[in-house]
Amino acid sequence: MIDNSSESVLPPGANLPRKSPLLAGALAVAAVILVGLNLRMGIASASPLFHDLQEMMGYGTLVASLLPTIPVLCFAVAGAATSLVIRWTGLESGIALSLLLLTAGLALRVVDSTWALLAGTVVGMCGLAICNVAMPSFIREHHRNRAASMTAAYTTTMSIGATLASAVSVPLAVQAGSPTTALALWAIPAGLALLVMVPLSISGKRSAVEKGTHVSPWPLLATRKGLLFTAVFALQSLLVYTVVSWLPHILISRGLEPVDAGLMLGIVQGVSIPAVMIMLWMASKPNLLRSAFLLTTSCSVLGFIALLLLPVELSLISSIFIGLGFGVFPLVMLMISRSGGSAAETTALSTVAQSVGYLIAAIGPFALGLMQGALGSWTAGLVIIIGFSVMQLLFCFKLGGLRTEADEHQLIEVDSSAEAERS
Repeated sequence: MIDNSSESVLPPGANLPRKSPLLAGALAVAAVILVGLNLRMGIASASPLFHDLQEMMGYGTLVASLLPTIPVLCFAVAGAATSLVIRWTGLESGIALSLLLLTAGLALRVVDSTWALLAGTVVGMCGLAICNVAMPSFIREHHRNRAASMTAAYTTTMSIGATLASAVSVPLAVQAGSPTTALALWAIPAGLALLVMVPLSISGKRSAVEKGTHVSPWPLLATRKGLLFTAVFALQSLLVYTVVSWLPHILISRGLEPVDAGLMLGIVQGVSIPAVMIMLWMASKPNLLRSAFLLTTSCSVLGFIALLLLPVELSLISSIFIGLGFGVFPLVMLMISRSGGSAAETTALSTVAQSVGYLIAAIGPFALGLMQGALGSWTAGLVIIIGFSVMQLLFCFKLGGLRTEADEHQLIEVDSSAEAERS
């Protein structure tokens, strides 16, 4: 476990800096909120502008399909290296480094060219990848006794950020006079998150034990738990990023105005906020975790069926159901944060689930874009997406019955209390 005390790294008699527990706790809470707020802003803000960016820069179908796929690929590749980065830098410093990459990458997209758009997206999304993997461990370390509530705050602010970015992206581009300028403005909230994380990275001292601690994530793929987490994470990521990447484009191609299409994506993200709260409330109750998984995944299936079959005038219905289906993510993140006997084990599970999961998920946005370019229709792609949503339901049913280390610890405490009462 990461030891944030200075006693383990300073010689006896050294003057230890006085740190306010209240200030450190406030910074740790602010970090969770601000990092969560930024985790989807850079992605959700670009999706409603893909149509305008393609018309302005003139790139073809390949680049158009690659752009929404880059974040997922970066999450897979850079996410796989997160355990090593955290081992070298420490948890807080690794997250600070990731926020620096995010800020720089988003700012680079101000340049009006295809190469800057691609390069900025790669750099920024590599930063997000580290945050994605490291945040469950951060919550475990700094908020061990309130993991559920902080996971709720983390995922809720993530949805708020995505909702805001989706809804105002097109109007912001109109006001700025350029879609690339509008994209670069999202570097500002990323910079604010970096400013909060820097003091935590400076005060976070690693002990000698923690420096040598490393749990390889890849053997987890040979375990039932590792495979289940990876499969569920892959399916939910494939569905989420396909929606975030292409929903506005799908609706625009069916006759909806770009502003309204961006608003529909904003509604998807907005509906996911109460969905997160409901799912995490259910997950906190005994024996309701599996029910929470089944409820949110069923909504996902219904949402994609509605998107395929209903006319564009009723896109609000499909948006609401798809948004409710986004509740899978916080449930998986909560289970990851409660799994493992240490922060290193939690990071290992998070690494393997997210890196391999995102690598598989990258197929969704890329393949759907290529299919639409080749067939001139979204129908075949949406039928396949419905099939993936059904698979997600089945795997989540299995994952919902899996006990984490936190569950086992709670059972031991209950058994011990019962034994003490009998004595």
